[in-house]
Amino acid sequence: MDTGNAKKLIDFIKKSPTAFHAIDAIRGELADFTPLRESEPWRLTPGGRYYVTRNGSSIIAFTLPGASFDAFRIIASHSDSPAFKIKENAEVVVRAHYVQLDTERYGGMIMSSWFDRPLSVAGRALVRADGGIRTVLVNLDRDMCLIPNVAIHMNREVNSGYAYNAAVDTFPLWGSEAARGSFRAQIAEAAGAKESDLLGADLFLYNRMPGCFWGAKQEYVSAPRLDDIECAFSSLLAFKAARPGSQCNVYCVFDNEEVGSTTKQGADSSFLEDTLRRILLALGRGEEHYYTALANSFMLSADNAHAVHPNHPEYSDPENHAYMNEGIVIKFNANQKYTTDGVSEAVFHHICEKAGVPVQHYANRSDMAGGGTLGNISGSHVSVNTLDIGLAQLAMHSCYETAGVRDIDYMIDGMKAFYETDIRFDGEGGYRL
Repeated sequence: MDTGNAKKLIDFIKKSPTAFHAIDAIRGELADFTPLRESEPWRLTPGGRYYVTRNGSSIIAFTLPGASFDAFRIIASHSDSPAFKIKENAEVVVRAHYVQLDTERYGGMIMSSWFDRPLSVAGRALVRADGGIRTVLVNLDRDMCLIPNVAIHMNREVNSGYAYNAAVDTFPLWGSEAARGSFRAQIAEAAGAKESDLLGADLFLYNRMPGCFWGAKQEYVSAPRLDDIECAFSSLLAFKAARPGSQCNVYCVFDNEEVGSTTKQGADSSFLEDTLRRILLALGRGEEHYYTALANSFMLSADNAHAVHPNHPEYSDPENHAYMNEGIVIKFNANQKYTTDGVSEAVFHHICEKAGVPVQHYANRSDMAGGGTLGNISGSHVSVNTLDIGLAQLAMHSCYETAGVRDIDYMIDGMKAFYETDIRFDGEGGYRL
């Protein structure tokens, strides 16, 4: 089995322990693109390639056709994953012998998956510099702490549905009493600054276990943060590989999907709308052009999907379910937690069929509530035809997840075909591709 792109994904995940690092890694992949700043005027050239970031944790990149265009082709994913965020006053001393880190949950993780494994700390630090403040990415990048389980002799209920308390059970052990006062010092050192110059930080625990391939045919890949770095990475490769066309290709990665997207850098912000409007304004187009372009536009909301679980296949819908290594998953929900409808399904089916990419259909079991994603949230600001897709995976929101190796190539090929397809709306419920 060809694992070339899967190996690249594992390497990318290693560079991306937090959303801030993921966006930095994406910027590295877009080194031949021109960076823009939201705080400065934009001067764009037909045929140019550009990107803009917000908060250091979200990014939008786009490629302009060589001539006038009247539509956007957009793929959006997210940079964040459930994790433990470290509080400002980080150290907790236990009986004058242990130093723990004071944490709180970010997003809906499977807490038990974080126990008894090497963890480290990464994020961003804000430090005093040259009379101002600068942002520095930090990653301690070594085994620094661990959340120990209680021995079964002391907790006989651990295998009987134990309820973890995030204010008691999940604080990681940082060191012995001798480690008191060392946390801020280590972060400052990682930032290349004096401890007195460390003014603020957004820091998270992350799983140090590297990604791996496994299975009788090495057909599975396991790694931290597959949800949703797998889609962010696949769409990035597709975006870079797509041939220029007559429409504007847009690549988006938003932060904070796991906590509702309601931040300035989330899908519920103005980031995408602001960017699309500014593209047209910088090219001398008027307000009317913005609305006509949206009417012709199409978006893929890419976030992973649940595979049928081998131990619990009964948790899946009897017909609308997905398996790893069997293609891109199109996700449906009658209450529009996923945005797919008959129109977007038909368009994407047609694209994938021409590209030779298999697709699957997923819906939650009708008596089980599922999660949502960023497609319908983004659509409340930029209303375009949207389809929710993903790749089938196991153990979603564990700190070590599993997906299919072959699916990564399917997703890249399908997204590339999407970027290269000229989609035209005829105004009467028909589409020309």
